[in-house]
Amino acid sequence: MFLGFSLHAWITIATVLTMFSVLLFTKLRSDLVFLGAIAVLFLTGVLDAKEAFSGFSSTSVIVIGVLFVVVAGLTHTGVLQWIVKHLLGQPKSYKGAVMRLMLPVAALSSFLSNTTVVALFVGIVKMWSKKLGISPSKLLIPLSYASGMGGVCTLIGTPPNLIISGLYADHTGTAMNVLATTIPGLFCLAVGVLSIIAMRRLLPDRETPEEVFEDTADYTVELIVPSENPYIGKQIAESGLKDIHGGRLIEIIHFDEVISPVPDDEPIMGGDRLVFAGQIDEILDLKKSHGFVTADQTVFTTDKEDGRRRLRTAYVALNSSLIHKCLADITFEKDNNLTVVAIARYGKRIEKSPHEVRLHAGDSLLLECPPKLDINTESLKSQLYFYDSEQVPNIGPKTFVSTAIMLAMVVLSALNIMPLLPCAFLAAIAMLVFRCCSPDQAMRAVNWDILMVFAGSVVLGLAIQKTGIAEWLAYQTLDVCGTNPIVVMTAICFVATFITEFISNTAAGAMFFPIMYEAATQLGYEPYTFLIALMISVSSSFATPIGSPTHMLVYAPGGYRFSDFMRIGLLMNIIILAANIFIVNIVYPLTPLP
Repeated sequence: MFLGFSLHAWITIATVLTMFSVLLFTKLRSDLVFLGAIAVLFLTGVLDAKEAFSGFSSTSVIVIGVLFVVVAGLTHTGVLQWIVKHLLGQPKSYKGAVMRLMLPVAALSSFLSNTTVVALFVGIVKMWSKKLGISPSKLLIPLSYASGMGGVCTLIGTPPNLIISGLYADHTGTAMNVLATTIPGLFCLAVGVLSIIAMRRLLPDRETPEEVFEDTADYTVELIVPSENPYIGKQIAESGLKDIHGGRLIEIIHFDEVISPVPDDEPIMGGDRLVFAGQIDEILDLKKSHGFVTADQTVFTTDKEDGRRRLRTAYVALNSSLIHKCLADITFEKDNNLTVVAIARYGKRIEKSPHEVRLHAGDSLLLECPPKLDINTESLKSQLYFYDSEQVPNIGPKTFVSTAIMLAMVVLSALNIMPLLPCAFLAAIAMLVFRCCSPDQAMRAVNWDILMVFAGSVVLGLAIQKTGIAEWLAYQTLDVCGTNPIVVMTAICFVATFITEFISNTAAGAMFFPIMYEAATQLGYEPYTFLIALMISVSSSFATPIGSPTHMLVYAPGGYRFSDFMRIGLLMNIIILAANIFIVNIVYPLTPLP
C-alpha cells in the first residue's frame, strides 16, 4: 500500500492518466488507445481474463452494435430525407429558423446516431440558410448542439446513456426504462433552444468554404501552348512545370482527353490547355518564361460534369494523418487519383499553392477527382470528410416500413413489454427481412472502432471500481462538498462536463459512473437520480469543437474557429448544467436507501 492505494490501483491510475493524455494530445485512434489500456490492465493482473474482456459481452455494447443495423435501415430508406423535406419550411425570422431546425434534429437524434443526422443536415442547412438570407455559421452550431441535446432524451439516443444504464442494471439488477431521460432531456433541450436564440449575437458570422470556392477564376488559370512553342515534345518535369512558384499544374487538356493528376513524364503538345491552381499573378509569369498564352475561353469550371473529372469539397478529419503535413511531401493525391485545387481555413481561402500549405484539422479542400470517386476507401475515409454525399436514397413505401419498425422497438421497450436487447434484435432482423437495408449495408453500418471504444469504456469503469479508486474519489468529493446530495451531484456533473470536452462522452460516462454511484451510496441515497444527471452531463459538450464528432462535422463547413465554440459553449455548459440538476431532482426526487 502506498498513500492508501494498492499497486493495482496505482497501475489503474497511471493507465487512466496515460489514456487521457494520449486522447488529448495525440491523433492516435481512440479504439487502439482503449485496446492498449485493456491489455495493460490484463497483463499487470489488475483484471483477470473474464473481467478484461467483459466489455465485449456487455449488454449495452451489444445493443449499440445491433442498433447500427436499425439505423442503417432508416438511413437507406430515406427516413431522414423525408423528415427534412417536410419540416424545415420557410420561417420568417432567425428565431423561427432555429426552432424549425433544432427541434426535428433533436427528435431524430433521440433514436438515431447524432453523427448520421448531422451529416445529412449539414448540406441541407447550407442551402436552406442561403434561401433564408442567414449565414450558415449562425445555424450549424445550433444544428450540432441540437443533436447532442436530443441524444440524451432516450437511452438509445447516445452511447453513454446505454453504457451507464447497463452498468446500473449490472449493479442493481434493475433495468432503466428506455424513456427514463426523456422529460429531463426535453426540458434541457427547451432551455438550450431558448438560450441559443437569446445568445445569437455570440454566434459568428463566417464566410463558408463553398462561397470561397464559388468562382474557379479566383484560384485557377488556363494557359495554352502555342503551336511553335519550344517546350513542345518535352516532358512536364524537365520543363519545370510540375510544381511552380506559387502554384501547381493540376490538369492538361489534350483536345478531348483530360489528364489529371498529371504525371511527370507527360509530354507537352501544341494546343494543350494547361490548368494551374494557386497564386494567379505568379502563375501568369509563365507567359514570359515559357511563352504560353492565356486561354480566351475557360474550360475548367466548378459545375463540370463531362464524365471524366469533377470538383468536390471535403475537410481534413480530426484524426487524419494529413495534419501538419504538406501535400508536396506525401503521395496522397497520387494514391487516391485526385488533385487538391485550393484550400480554405476559417472560411478564407489560403492564398498560396495548395502543395505549400501545411494542413490543419478542419481545413476545407477543393478537389478535382473522378466522377465516381469511392469515398469509403480506407485511405480516404480516415483522412477526409466529404460535404456532398452521393448516397441519396429514394423515398417510398419502405420509408414508412422502417419508421414503423423503429417506433415498435421503442414502444415495446418503453412499456416494458420486452427488454431493449431483444427489441433491438427483432428490429434489426425486421429491417433485413423487409429489405430496408441489404446484409452488406447492415454490416458496413456497424462501426467496429466505436464498439471497441464502448467495450473498453466498460472495462475501464470496472477497473476503477474494483481497485477502490471510485470509492476513494467518492469520499474525497464528500470531504470537499460535504453531505448535501445536490452539491455533490452538481460537483461531479460539473467535472464530468469539463472532461467530456476533451475525451469521448462514452469514456467520460464509464469513468464517472463508479464515482457517482459510490458517492450516492455513501450519502445513503439510491443512485438512480444521480446517474440520470450524469447521463445528461457527459453528453453536454458545447465549448470545444473536439468535444463531439458532430462539432467537427460542422466546423469546416461553417468556417469556424476554435474560439467560436468557446464563446457561446462555455455559457451553454453552465446553463444546461443548472437546468439538468434542477429538472432531474424534480422528476426523480432523491430516495434514501432502505
